[in-house]
Amino acid sequence: MALSDIDRKLLQRCLNHKPRAWEDFVDRFLGLVLHVIRHAAKSRSCRLTPQDEEDLAADFFLAVVKDDFALLRRFRGESSLATYLTVVARRVVVRDMLRQHADSVLHDSAEAVTSTADPSAEERISDREEVERLLRELTAPEADVVRMYHLEGKTYREISSAVGMPENSIGPTLSRARAKLRRAVVDHPA
Repeated sequence: MALSDIDRKLLQRCLNHKPRAWEDFVDRFLGLVLHVIRHAAKSRSCRLTPQDEEDLAADFFLAVVKDDFALLRRFRGESSLATYLTVVARRVVVRDMLRQHADSVLHDSAEAVTSTADPSAEERISDREEVERLLRELTAPEADVVRMYHLEGKTYREISSAVGMPENSIGPTLSRARAKLRRAVVDHPA
């Protein structure tokens, strides 16, 4: 579907900083963004509070206005504006959800480690080192799939194209990798 005349005008008003343009933009697309947030959370079995939804929506809209609407300026009009914003919102939301989840897991790991006899353990924990240590427990293809799905927010189709694995093998690969990661955390805590 091509860019509608209504969206074209709204886009131009935003890019030209016209009065009420931003408010109209948010009013028009807030429902879509909330739908993307809820769908992303449901597909990743995450429970979100209304405050979490508001925070994620705010992160998306901040990404839109960043660098004088750079994200909107990159829109080429080859699809509907709603389609473009859905893709962008999914990437922003998934990235933020994954970051929040990783921060929570790492915070819990740090608390568990610091409750042991070694008080300097918290200083040794670094997000990157812990993630890399866990990914080394996986085969290269498994690590690639986990990295692309959980850290980059890619779809099964995108991962399939990138790694040359059949799309219907991505889910089972993720399941096996998650099981290995759970065992690695239990067997070798940070």
